[in-house]
Amino acid sequence: MRKCIATGEVRPKDELIRFVIAPDGTVTPDIAGKLPGRGLWVAAGRDALDQACKRKAFSRAARRQVDIPRDLTDRVESLLARRCIDLLSLARRAGEAVTGFEKAGAALKSGKAAIYVSAKDAGLDGVGKLDRQRGGAVHVDCLAREELGRAFGRDDAVHCVLMRGGLSGAFLHEAKRLSGFRTAGTPVEIDPTGGEGK
Repeated sequence: MRKCIATGEVRPKDELIRFVIAPDGTVTPDIAGKLPGRGLWVAAGRDALDQACKRKAFSRAARRQVDIPRDLTDRVESLLARRCIDLLSLARRAGEAVTGFEKAGAALKSGKAAIYVSAKDAGLDGVGKLDRQRGGAVHVDCLAREELGRAFGRDDAVHCVLMRGGLSGAFLHEAKRLSGFRTAGTPVEIDPTGGEGK
C-alpha cells in the first residue's frame, strides 16, 4: 500500500504509478517500478496525475524543487500502452493469445480464456457477439485497433483473446492502469526508444 501524492488516498501499488526524481531534478515515470531512488506514487489516472502536476505535489513530496515535463501525462499513457502492446506480443509468441473474430470466438468458447480484448474503436456488433460468449473472461477495451494490430504484426486488429497463463495477469494489471488514462481509445504515439528513465 502506498499513498497517492495527489489525492492522499492509500491504495495498493498496482493501482498507482511510481515516479522518481532524476539526478537533474526531472520527474521520471517508473512504470516497471525498478528505477533507483525514492518512489513518489500517483493514482493511475489522467486526473490524478494532472492534479499532482498543477498542485506541485511532486515538489512537496520530494522536499525540493523539481522539473515536470510538459508532456508527462501523455508520456505515462504512452509507456503504459507500450507495455500492454509488448505483453500482448509476448503472449502471441508464447501461444497464449489469438486475434481475429473466429479465433477469438473459439478461444472464448473453449473456457480457457482469461481476457477478451476488443479495440476501443471497434464496431459494437462484433464486440457484443463475442462479449456474450466470454463467460468468466475479463473484457478489456483500452487499446485502439492500430495498437492491437501492432502486437500481432498487423496494420490493425479488432478482437484478441489471452489464455490463462502468466502473461494474462501482467497484461490485465497494465491494462487497468492504462484505462485510467484513456477515454476514447485514441492511440498515442509510442516512442520506439521507450522514453522511460530519460
